[in-house]
Amino acid sequence: MNIVVKTFFGLEEVLQEELAELGYTATEKLNRAVRLKGEWKDVYFLNLHLRCALTVLVELHTFQIREEKDLYKEAMKVDWTSLFTVNKTFAVKGAVNSTIFKHSQFPFLLVKDAIVDTFRDKENERPDVHVKTPQIVIDLYVREKEGVLSLNTSGLPLFHRGYRQSTGDAPLNEVVAAGLIRLSGWDRKSNFIDPFCGSGTLLIEAALLASGIPSCIERTHYAFKNLKTFNTEMWDEMFNNAKRSIKELPCTISGADIDPEMVLKARRNLRGFSFGRFIEITVDSFENMPIPEGGGTLVSNPPYGERLETDVETLYKGMGDWFKQSLQGYNCWIISSSEHGFKSLGLRPDRRIKLYNGDLECSFRKYAIYDGSKKGKYMQNGEETVVDSEEETED
Repeated sequence: MNIVVKTFFGLEEVLQEELAELGYTATEKLNRAVRLKGEWKDVYFLNLHLRCALTVLVELHTFQIREEKDLYKEAMKVDWTSLFTVNKTFAVKGAVNSTIFKHSQFPFLLVKDAIVDTFRDKENERPDVHVKTPQIVIDLYVREKEGVLSLNTSGLPLFHRGYRQSTGDAPLNEVVAAGLIRLSGWDRKSNFIDPFCGSGTLLIEAALLASGIPSCIERTHYAFKNLKTFNTEMWDEMFNNAKRSIKELPCTISGADIDPEMVLKARRNLRGFSFGRFIEITVDSFENMPIPEGGGTLVSNPPYGERLETDVETLYKGMGDWFKQSLQGYNCWIISSSEHGFKSLGLRPDRRIKLYNGDLECSFRKYAIYDGSKKGKYMQNGEETVVDSEEETED
């Protein structure tokens, strides 16, 4: 069967890389998604182990339509009673981009009616709709005349990891955090630091990656558990055999935040993990945080004036000076929506990648800090050679 794993814009390639690491090499990159072939065992495995995924869909029916009523006819071709029982609540969600439909919600109502009518015809009963917390989630995707109906086997998006007990005012999405770490190219052995760690999301995702513990190990709710096809024994064996604890980390992971309350929240979020005791978090401004020797990778989501009030120019200028003076041997990666902030850093980026943090369009930029000046590093025959990989493309 076809499995489609959805993700955020800009994370498709790292999701493909992650799938390849897990043994799924025959994949197709889509817009904000990756498609592959698999079985129900793979569906369970991917929900548990993928870090850069939002949802895992199982395609049920692909079709073409010419007018509105065709969608109802196509949805009636699916035997919904074979997928779930009448006592389960359901909802139809997804994305429709088609001039065929005059009202944006009408396609979802058509599919809902088809599901209800299928149950009435076969069982003389109908399941209830629950938009906010459905037990079964049907995904509808329509682009002009082409459509796909799928089962959302995850339910709530997979950034609901289950480990975050406390957050700040501008938390970083867990899937975005996992994607940033992979995009940075961190080797999972060298030092990893975050000087604006907030409630600790980047530090936790880095430790989960380095330790091989699934990011969703603390999560208990998945929509596939409500399906008729759910194999309890298969899932229990897979979940119980997943790695949960380690005796030591293969690297140094540390962070800091100037706000004592945020450091307390980060420590609280780390408390449930075996690696929590190995991660040092201090109450410090970025320029005063302890820096592990030997170089490594910095990945951070500093304030950029959108959700939290910040003197962006002063903050980013200070960061740029700190990078140059104290972080020789580090690859420093910053995500921000502030172009003014990036300019205030006073450094030329080695890479720029367009991403989104929630609804905010952001840039994720790499600054390689060398021993000595970067200019000297790239001087050839008296002329400066600049490396600047422009990867920001229009959505």
